This record gives sequence, structure tokens and C-alpha cells, in this order.
Amino acid sequence: MSPDQTLFQYSLLSLLAAGPPTAVALLFLQAPYGKHRRPGWGPTIYPPLAWFLMESPTLWLTLLLFPLGRNHSNPKALTLISLFLLHYFHRVIIYPLKIHFKNSNRKTAGGFPVSVALMAFAFNLLNSYLQARWVSHYADYESDGWFWWRFAGGLAVFVSGMAANVTSDMVLLRLKSEGGGYKIPRGGWFEMVSCPNYFGEVVEWLGWALMTWSWAGHGFCLYTCANLVPRARANHKWYLEKFGEDYPKNRKAVIPFVY
Repeated sequence: MSPDQTLFQYSLLSLLAAGPPTAVALLFLQAPYGKHRRPGWGPTIYPPLAWFLMESPTLWLTLLLFPLGRNHSNPKALTLISLFLLHYFHRVIIYPLKIHFKNSNRKTAGGFPVSVALMAFAFNLLNSYLQARWVSHYADYESDGWFWWRFAGGLAVFVSGMAANVTSDMVLLRLKSEGGGYKIPRGGWFEMVSCPNYFGEVVEWLGWALMTWSWAGHGFCLYTCANLVPRARANHKWYLEKFGEDYPKNRKAVIPFVY
């Protein structure tokens, strides 16, 4: 077994093992940014810069690793990695710019803890390595006769999730730009769940898992659930406590009609 195969296998095991303890920990303690911002987590930096830096490995590491794979010129690999990069171009470049320009009061905006950003940066290093190496090197496209069928179904799921994620983020950023503190989000998926942005991201990476049909893709989807579903639950509780009787009682936390 080559050193890269060994690194890939241990990295994959790390991703799969990280999900359950993350989910359990986040039932009791939420990362201190956004609605859950609180002191005691060390120095902070400007939130758009934090998002840019901590998510950046998904672009630069992916672009560095992909050309090194044996499938780097395969149309299937190129199609898959383009969708991965599309999501993260929005997350690394577009989303931080939106936060910056939609922030109605940058001088008093709360900072993003450096400690949390560093943990996210480490995760994105691990995950970008796994996704890029699987798609560009370890996937066996030649013997996979079902690739395009799974890709078509996964693409529909991925695009639907990304649409929900992006449009919901736009609603939240618009409310923030209006000033005056937190408000109840209205319209679209917000009529069904408190955190449609998280729901959309979970759906996106479910689509990615279907398209790649790999342990790397499934592990990423499972970790996304472990990370975002408990946070959505905490956000839902926060909305109920803050707005009381004014908050729509029919909304679930993250999964429409279910949870």
C-alpha cells in the first residue's frame, strides 16, 4: 500500500469517526458565533474574513490535488469536481462578500472566534483532501456502468439543496441588513423549518454522496448532518425562546414535517 493510500484510508476513518462525537457534543454546546455568540472563546476576527479563511482549503487544496490524480482528465471526474467547486466558490468568495456588504453596522458587529475558525479550517483540509483524491484518483469510472444514472439523480438532489441553501441565506442576510436586531424570517422554506439553509446544505451533500457513490462522499454527508442538525435544533429553540407566541408553531427545526 502506497503512502497516499495509507493517508487516504486513515483520513477517511477520521472523517467517519468524527461524526458521532460531534453530534453528541453539539447537543450540549454550540459553536459561539451568530445567534450563539458568547465570550470566553479567545480572540475574534471579522466574520467575512473568518468565513473566507476557514473555508478556503476547499478551493486551493482541491485545485492543487485534482491535477495530480490519474483521472484528472476524465469527463466524469471533471464534472463532479466542478460541482464541488461551485458550492465552495459561493461559500468562500460570494458568501463572505455578501456578509460584508449586507452588514448594516460593521463597527459593532460581533467577531468570529479564531478558535472555531481554526477547527473549521482543519476539517476543510481533511475533507477537501478526501473528496479531491477520491474524485480525481481513487474512483473507478471505467467499470461503473451506473455512473450517469446515479449522477442524474444526485445532481437533481444537489441542485435543489443548493437552491434552498443559497436563497435562505439571502433572506437571513437581507434581514440583517435592515438592522434592528433579529427578526422572524418569513417566506419560502422558512414557512416549514427554522433553518432551511442547513436543510439545503444537508440535501446538497446527500446529492454529492449519490453522485460520487463513495465512502468519502457518504462520510461528508453524515458529518454535515452531525454538525448542522444539532445546530438547527439549537437555533429553533432560540427562536422559540426569543419570540415566544409570535413564532410560528408549525415550523420544524430543519427537516420539513419531521424534525
